[in-house]
Amino acid sequence: MAGIQFSLIWIVYAIVIAILLGVASIFIYVYNTSRERSRPVILVSIIAITTLLATVLLQPVDVALVSVTNSSKRGQRKSWASQDEVDEIVFSLKVVYYLLYTLDIFLVLLVIPFTYFWYEEYDEVAVQEGEQTAGKRVWGALKYTIGFLIFTAILFIIGLFVPISAESGRNPEYFKKLLTENRGERMLAFTLGVLITLGTCLYVVYTSTGIALLPITLIKTAPSISNPALKANTSTRLEANRERQRQLDARCGGDPGQLSSKDRRELDVLVREERTLIRRQRLIEEAQGETRNWIIQAWYKIGALLRPFKLLGGILLLLISLIIWISMLLTAIDKAKNSVCKSNCGYILGHINVFNPVNWVFVHSAKVFPVDYVLFTLLVLLFFTSSVVGIATVGIRFLWIKIFQIRRGHTSPQALLMATTMLTFITLALNYSIAMIVAPQYATFGPQTFCDKPVPPSLTQPDCSDNKDLIKPCSETADNPAAKDICTPSVVSTFLNRVTLSFPFFGVIFFWAQFVFLGLYLIVFITSLVRTPKLDERQIDEDAEEDEEESLLATTAQRFNANWQDIAGEQRSNGS
Repeated sequence: MAGIQFSLIWIVYAIVIAILLGVASIFIYVYNTSRERSRPVILVSIIAITTLLATVLLQPVDVALVSVTNSSKRGQRKSWASQDEVDEIVFSLKVVYYLLYTLDIFLVLLVIPFTYFWYEEYDEVAVQEGEQTAGKRVWGALKYTIGFLIFTAILFIIGLFVPISAESGRNPEYFKKLLTENRGERMLAFTLGVLITLGTCLYVVYTSTGIALLPITLIKTAPSISNPALKANTSTRLEANRERQRQLDARCGGDPGQLSSKDRRELDVLVREERTLIRRQRLIEEAQGETRNWIIQAWYKIGALLRPFKLLGGILLLLISLIIWISMLLTAIDKAKNSVCKSNCGYILGHINVFNPVNWVFVHSAKVFPVDYVLFTLLVLLFFTSSVVGIATVGIRFLWIKIFQIRRGHTSPQALLMATTMLTFITLALNYSIAMIVAPQYATFGPQTFCDKPVPPSLTQPDCSDNKDLIKPCSETADNPAAKDICTPSVVSTFLNRVTLSFPFFGVIFFWAQFVFLGLYLIVFITSLVRTPKLDERQIDEDAEEDEEESLLATTAQRFNANWQDIAGEQRSNGS
């Protein structure tokens, strides 16, 4: 029976990974520009995002596997769950976690930077002239990637020799066991601590913004490009523009050289504005279905039909995001007030003292696998989508300077790799936030329980069949000695607690960053509620201009091919 349960859990995980691969592929293809597609960039981005989501979504598998050994109705381990069996389960999970974490580090610190510089090294003119070969391009990318390789080596070396906190010996018995790791585990823990710290900075700024804006964006939809008022305004401005051009043309008799310098500058501005207004008018006509392209017409009609569902979805997401915010706040307050050793161990919480609605839902849904897995996947996708929305809204910046803009269908390969790197760091921070803040009891013990009464000498475990009130949820600081033999903590909670306990300064940063996250969410949420959404006409004009350039390039290529075929055909006929 246990073997069937294990197989089912891993099969569900494999199915979810396959779905995640599709989600990552859709995300990359939706955002990548069609003008500059690079297969290596797309492949690396898809693999990186899939691997990261697979790391986070291993948590429900972890919880399910360790919870299978426990009978939550009796507060005992199951008869087949010997210590050797439990150790084997934990070891297999450790192997998978370490492989995924190592792959995450390898991708974000080496593969993605190499791919970025490899793409930047491409020089079309040098390739055509034969001055740039594949080997030169690879070597050029490697030269810039060496810096990241050195940084990675330094992290590993520091993690290998850095001492653990001296305050750790004062912690309860359960947490002392976390410090018995070997140097390899300490090295990985330190490296991940650094990466999670970097990710926490991005998580606080971008994810908080995105999770506040996403529901409001669905509810308060900005005026559509198909808005009749926009069409009327564009037509009026175009007519006024052309009328002014006719006046200037009449003044100079068709010869712009006879106009004054002021009038010539005005005429140039009017000509550029006319082109922009014509492009905008074409987009409006397409949006209103005034086009022969049936695909575009169908797309806008479907969008109009789904608008009520979009509103309902926005309201539902708003309620969910508020519940998540409240749950995070309650756990953060609980940690601040009831942490075992406060900042000395990174605000580790021994057991839950405050009711957390999200945690409650996950603990009870975990009793019927894979209900909790479905809910957990939706939660992770909500945070991931919110991060994407936050990056698209704020943009990729260095301080106040915008470096790249993330837009659907208009994201360059360089921006795509930068966004993938940011999502990598954010997802690592999300791994900590969900496990330690959003649903700590679920992520640590799941639905496991223990019988809270003395163990008779004739039994290996206490029996609570006669008194169900003595069945208590498992916790790290349970007073009953039997709890440590009955309860098995998840591998992810053990590893994250080891990071914060061995290096408390990481835990302090992670903990207080959650309050900053909650504060920024509140500011963005209130601001978006009172702010009226506006149509970004400048963005419409840029999109129209890019579409026109792509159309011109395609037309030019078709004409060139046709002319070349004509010439080749004529030469063949002459040769014959």
